Amino acid sequence: MALATIGSMAGPVLRSIESGDQRVVLVVTAHADDMTLFLGGTVAAWAAAGWKVVVIRVTDDRWDSVGLDQHDTIVANEREFREAAAILGVSQIVGLGYATDMLGDCSEVELRERIIREVRTHRPYALVTFDPYAAYGEDNQDHVLVAAATDEAFWTSQFDLHHPEHVADGLAPHGCFERWYFGREVQLVTDVIDITDTLDSKIEAACAHRTMMLNFLNQLRLQARTGGWQVDAIDHALTSGDPSAVLQQLVRAGSERVGARYGVAAAEEFRVVRFGGMSALLDLMGTPLS
Repeated sequence: MALATIGSMAGPVLRSIESGDQRVVLVVTAHADDMTLFLGGTVAAWAAAGWKVVVIRVTDDRWDSVGLDQHDTIVANEREFREAAAILGVSQIVGLGYATDMLGDCSEVELRERIIREVRTHRPYALVTFDPYAAYGEDNQDHVLVAAATDEAFWTSQFDLHHPEHVADGLAPHGCFERWYFGREVQLVTDVIDITDTLDSKIEAACAHRTMMLNFLNQLRLQARTGGWQVDAIDHALTSGDPSAVLQQLVRAGSERVGARYGVAAAEEFRVVRFGGMSALLDLMGTPLS
């Protein structure tokens, strides 16, 4: 991606986002809150710099609530997802409507086809998703399947013989120039984005996910009680129905912790693969088009 290098190429490079000129970034997530919590600061930076951010949400988060029925949960999470996306500057949302926490039983090939269709529709410069090789802590099978399907879609969206029915619909093979991977613990960090200027937007977007975040805090309370603990701030959030105070503290602390590793106030980490991992070939044989 058009980025200005600040750090050294010897290890993870601290970068800032440059002008996007309305090029497309296609982010593929499993759940409504994934984009915000994993890369909300970077999404806001892309949007502010003129990139068109399109987000695919694979599931409808139909069971991600506490104290609501399924219909009200779907409605609330959809509304709050759109609110968070607007805060971050997302241009378009695509919902695939799979049942949440059930992707482990779904066909990876079927999901891959739907992602390929979106790649060929939006023709992104960069494809962004969970790191399929996350080293530690990835215990959500929805994340795992979305990572695998999207990683394969990067390659197969370029093949003429994969899904010729797309051609009949006026679509054509497309090759993304970059892949950006995020996760609970990225396997090999290559790119670090300074989100100091967009951290407040990330926090605001996180607080928009009230329904999902109350469920998250309820899960933490259940675990704490089993371990013999009480967290007053969580109890207050659940009693009041307002998770914002806890979320502000958690999101800010996590972003600042990453930033401290690279000498900035707040940051997000990624593994980025450019030109299929063959960037040296561009230096050896390539000629810039402009």
